[in-house]
Amino acid sequence: MTGATIWLTGLPSAGKTTIAYELAGRLRGEGHRVEVLDGDEIREFLSAGLGFGREDRHTNVQRIGFVAELLASNGVKVLVPVIAPYADSREAVRKRHGAEGTPYLEVHVATPVEVCAGRDVKGLYARQAAGEISGLTGVDDPYEEPESPDLRIESHTQTVRESAQALYALLTGRGLA
Repeated sequence: MTGATIWLTGLPSAGKTTIAYELAGRLRGEGHRVEVLDGDEIREFLSAGLGFGREDRHTNVQRIGFVAELLASNGVKVLVPVIAPYADSREAVRKRHGAEGTPYLEVHVATPVEVCAGRDVKGLYARQAAGEISGLTGVDDPYEEPESPDLRIESHTQTVRESAQALYALLTGRGLA
């Protein structure tokens, strides 16, 4: 089976990881080799010591992109629910995949910041509002929305299953599922 990297970008608490795991379960059930490169886990293990400034965020995204391409080029469907706030960082990952001939799809989980703040899965929005942290993507740090992603999911208007189904349909349409 053909591998591919499917990068889910969006604000904190947009639903990226939840959608990725929902899709991963379906793909595994069909016999696909699947890995989810969760941004929080990567930060803890592969990118420990990096901060949240622009340069460190770029380094983090490039590391994740390298691992994703390595896995995808070996037949794994790699789901990457990682914010990746800067367009140039995401484009560098896309170019790496293109240079290696590895399929790469960018999915924008386009959940409005107000909805994300209401979900506040990790309490980041509340901590930022209380002045405990700064540099929160989409609030007091930039998030550059993809201009032309392969798919835009508005997770606040549909269920997790519907969001994962839209992504599955994209993969099927591209001959990847």
